[in-house]
Amino acid sequence: MKKINYIKAITVVTLLFASLGVQAQQEETKNLNREMTLEREYDPSVQDANKVNTLPEIKEPEVRKIPIDYAGITLPAFPTKEIWQLPSGNILTEMEYNKRRGYLNLAGGTYTNLNGDFGYHILNTDKDRLNIFFTHRSSNGKVKYLDAPEGLEDKIKAKDNNNLGGLQFAHAFEGATMHLGGTYGYRAYNYYGLPYGYWTSSVLPQIDRETNQVDQAIRINAGVASHPGASAIGYRVAVDYTNFSQKYAYHKELDGITEHTIHGVIDINKAVGTSQLLGIAADLNYFAISSPMVTYENKAVGTLSPYYRMEGGNWNLQLGANMMFTTGNFKKVFFSPNVAANVEIADKTVFYANAGGQVRNNSFFELSQVNRFANPYGSGPVSRNWLNSRVGVKSGVAPGFWFDVFGGYEITDDYIFFLPSNDLTEDFSHTMRNWGLEAKRLLFGASLKYAYQNLMEFTLKGVYNSWDVDPGAWDGGPTPEAYAFGNPEFELNAGITLRPIEKLAFALDYNYAGGRYISFQMGDEKMKDINELNLTATYALNKTFGAYVKLNNLLFQEYELFYGIPTQKFNAMVGINLNF
Repeated sequence: MKKINYIKAITVVTLLFASLGVQAQQEETKNLNREMTLEREYDPSVQDANKVNTLPEIKEPEVRKIPIDYAGITLPAFPTKEIWQLPSGNILTEMEYNKRRGYLNLAGGTYTNLNGDFGYHILNTDKDRLNIFFTHRSSNGKVKYLDAPEGLEDKIKAKDNNNLGGLQFAHAFEGATMHLGGTYGYRAYNYYGLPYGYWTSSVLPQIDRETNQVDQAIRINAGVASHPGASAIGYRVAVDYTNFSQKYAYHKELDGITEHTIHGVIDINKAVGTSQLLGIAADLNYFAISSPMVTYENKAVGTLSPYYRMEGGNWNLQLGANMMFTTGNFKKVFFSPNVAANVEIADKTVFYANAGGQVRNNSFFELSQVNRFANPYGSGPVSRNWLNSRVGVKSGVAPGFWFDVFGGYEITDDYIFFLPSNDLTEDFSHTMRNWGLEAKRLLFGASLKYAYQNLMEFTLKGVYNSWDVDPGAWDGGPTPEAYAFGNPEFELNAGITLRPIEKLAFALDYNYAGGRYISFQMGDEKMKDINELNLTATYALNKTFGAYVKLNNLLFQEYELFYGIPTQKFNAMVGINLNF
């Protein structure tokens, strides 16, 4: 009966969004004019519909960075840091994909690192785009524990086989654009992490660290949005479905969870005069989880956001609020502001301020994208972000130069942190768990970019984070210090690209994250700072063929992104690109 009701619920929601989609046809989307890229997922977030920006255009200098390889140790669903570290660095050459219909990237390196990308524009016209793509990242080398207990081998094989393929279609009608598509992701990996505790030496050798856990995700999306000014009522409607599953639970004899997610977005707005916009947006998620071990209650998570926008000659203003709700085991309704303003204070210099909030679902699928090593049965509580504010000044007053100085304050209940697990078994074990705590963050930062003709580009960004974390009730010992559990106090990212000749480029990037602590029931420990330097050399022989060499972690540093889960030390990769 429960299954029948669930199917009915899916049918009703799907028909609802389908009927709304029939009434409208889509926005002049940037997707049609975007270069063909390896987008992991379609993000049906609410976008401004008819907004005309009357402020001076503050353009960042065009920094032709080599595209970042997303496949590292972890990829965030929502960033828990201001700067997220991607230890794999940059891997692709600078050849412009949009000038040809297809591309192929193949690379291999130390630690048995293999990369592969393929994409092709089946249709590529002003009205129709049909793209197909596939990407592969894998590794099968040994990494070294930073603090292996006595009697335990200090190296362990870290296995990862990550694949994603998809198809995306978009069609531009006279007054709207429609899109639909889907992706399939398959990832196999082992739980190689080192847990914390005096019992590690005796228990860990008995645990199966060779068998691969398998995550699979099937995602389907569809939507339609009006073009700006094409109709009296602007609109955007989108819906996507995600089926996420894991092969194993705590034991290999037990099947893992299967999570079904339906996500819908509606944004309806109307222009009032020539400089005002009145609208309302809604974001709804419905989750249904099946498991042979634990019974999970289905839940809905949603946000309703009415807004009002005004635009003057040198200023913009948005007034609004977010009403957010959750159902299921944790029923809650809460509110946050949704306001933003920016004003030109000097030539090509803008002061901006905004205050918003959001509800973070923390679904199994989303958390697996942040940290795949966490408890496979540990879907976190919904995070209630009451306030996420920023204030700053950005400017592009000098040719080729751009800067942004900013500060912010955030308040979140059940902010998800990852801690070492004490739930070891003698069969098949994760080594981390998630923990939802009340967290406040005060941050200050600045970023700048400078580009000189086509010869040199320089980027620099630094952020200082001051965390205030309430550890709440803590079982099994004294309450630990209120650290931010692995999140950095200070982050720095710098990069420079040089082109001595037209076809040759050298890119050097540096990443630093310091002041990271991890807390345990048995005490606290400072994690080693991330201190990474990467170099990429690329050569474009012609418009069809290019090659590159990537040298990662040139400082030969040993560090962890999460406690007990070391990353690769120095590693190198050689690859080629073909555009056809």
